[in-house]
Amino acid sequence: MKKNKQKVVRPKPINPKGFRDYFHFFSKKRSSLIKEICEVFELYGFENLETPAIENLDALGKYLPDIDRPNQGVFSWKDDESNWLALRYDLTAPLARAYAQYSNELPLPYRRFSWGPVWRNEKPGPGRYRQFYQCDADTVGTHSVVSDAEMCIMLSTIIEKIGFKKDEYILNLNNRKILNGILETAGIGNINDNYINSTQSDMVLRSIDKIDRLGLEGVKDLLGAGRKDESGDFTTGANLNEEQINHIIQFISINNDTNSKTLQLLQTLVGNSIVGKQGIDELQQILEFSEYAGFSEDSIRVNPGTVRGLGYYTGPVFEVELTEKIQNEDGIFTEIGSVAGGGRYDGLVKRFTGKVIPATGFSLGIDRLLYVFNQIKSKEEKYEAGPIIVTIMEKDKIKAYQQIVNDLRNAGIKSELYLGNPKDLGRQLKYADKRRSRFALIMGSEELKKDVIQVKDLELGAKISRQIKTHEEWKHQPAQVEIKRDKLIEYIMKLPK
Repeated sequence: MKKNKQKVVRPKPINPKGFRDYFHFFSKKRSSLIKEICEVFELYGFENLETPAIENLDALGKYLPDIDRPNQGVFSWKDDESNWLALRYDLTAPLARAYAQYSNELPLPYRRFSWGPVWRNEKPGPGRYRQFYQCDADTVGTHSVVSDAEMCIMLSTIIEKIGFKKDEYILNLNNRKILNGILETAGIGNINDNYINSTQSDMVLRSIDKIDRLGLEGVKDLLGAGRKDESGDFTTGANLNEEQINHIIQFISINNDTNSKTLQLLQTLVGNSIVGKQGIDELQQILEFSEYAGFSEDSIRVNPGTVRGLGYYTGPVFEVELTEKIQNEDGIFTEIGSVAGGGRYDGLVKRFTGKVIPATGFSLGIDRLLYVFNQIKSKEEKYEAGPIIVTIMEKDKIKAYQQIVNDLRNAGIKSELYLGNPKDLGRQLKYADKRRSRFALIMGSEELKKDVIQVKDLELGAKISRQIKTHEEWKHQPAQVEIKRDKLIEYIMKLPK
């Protein structure tokens, strides 16, 4: 009697929802972009700090947007000792913990930059992943508004260095103190230590932060009873009355040609609020310092709709928005939106020390920037060429082929010995095409006797093959040349990159 074979259940080769794989071209572009950004950080006197990907859950706090409890929105678990741990959701909360832990050893102010992946346990969507890269810079330990201005100047410098012109971006600037002044005049929450912190006020700020995505009507719904999205999910609103809603809408609808006019209107809306007037004065100083550094209101613009979603901001806040539109998956041109942002957060370190330690900084969304580059800069870029492929024509001459690879690598030339079936040259050349290799080296028995190498230009060959018609024409085409073995390195080094 035959035994029934148990069916083998194999795992599906798919990513967890909201996660993706990063292949060589993307990761290399990311490394190059981060290198450019970090060069500016060091130019401004900032030093690198690398913190763990995992933090104690209570060290992260409850500052994620749309989150009511600390362990929502983060990936968290208990260790063997029943301590709650979590993957970091940004690079700022770990900085606050590290500064509190090592404050006696660090200079004041402390200027640091960091980069790396962060994780958010949120609903994924198109272009929205649960793991993504950020690159941050922060100054801890000074109340000076000059440090806030420096952040705006440094961020603008970075945006221009990585390839965007002055007319291709806007740094939108606002101040949480002005927002608190608006809330105060609308009768929402109570001022405490110069800022309002209540569940209702937090909901108002998060609602305003969605104006780019939802528009005025969507924000208006969230300020009121709530809003149902296209999927049917309902988001509870801030439950403001009609007068309060109109006051907020009037504030975020301000749209003037000049920063001075915008500030004048804000003066009217904050009324007698002391904290609101402080916020306006700080913005005026930031604009002045930025002007000295060469960044006028063509680049830095006061925008009341900029609030930033994270709950720990206490002063100036800002976001960089790219002005060019990109084509989405449906072929529709849409706004790019924010690619970087930050602000002042004077209360974050206090959670650990009990003392107010001022801080300001910003974060760049690396994945977002790379997506934008891919959409609007792709016509200007080429894929990086793969390694030169050394083909194998004679199995017993493998050492000779390996020596060629060694010589190329010693000269700093990327190269690779083909490791598949050596009988089929066509398959080897197809492999070279998949690797985006520009050149393949061919050395059969005849070439070995004469001590020469055939250098095949795959890129040029592909172009010519679309034009020639006969075998005789192909024999004389310039995409393959014979080079003496001892002249190979010299020949390749002279080829155009």
